[in-house]
Amino acid sequence: MSRKKQYPLRLDPIVYEALERWAADEFRSVNAHIEFLLRDALRRAGRLKPDDARRREQS
Repeated sequence: MSRKKQYPLRLDPIVYEALERWAADEFRSVNAHIEFLLRDALRRAGRLKPDDARRREQS
């Protein structure tokens, strides 16, 4: 089983509230939505291969 890296993240309360609403709209936790957004941004920037993203999501 793969472990996830824990990382403290400080966010502006307004940004967090917006993320919280967006995550709820997508039926995700805030943490899962942040990871989803980061993974998507990395893939679009060519920093994460689509296969790496899929393999990681399945573990």
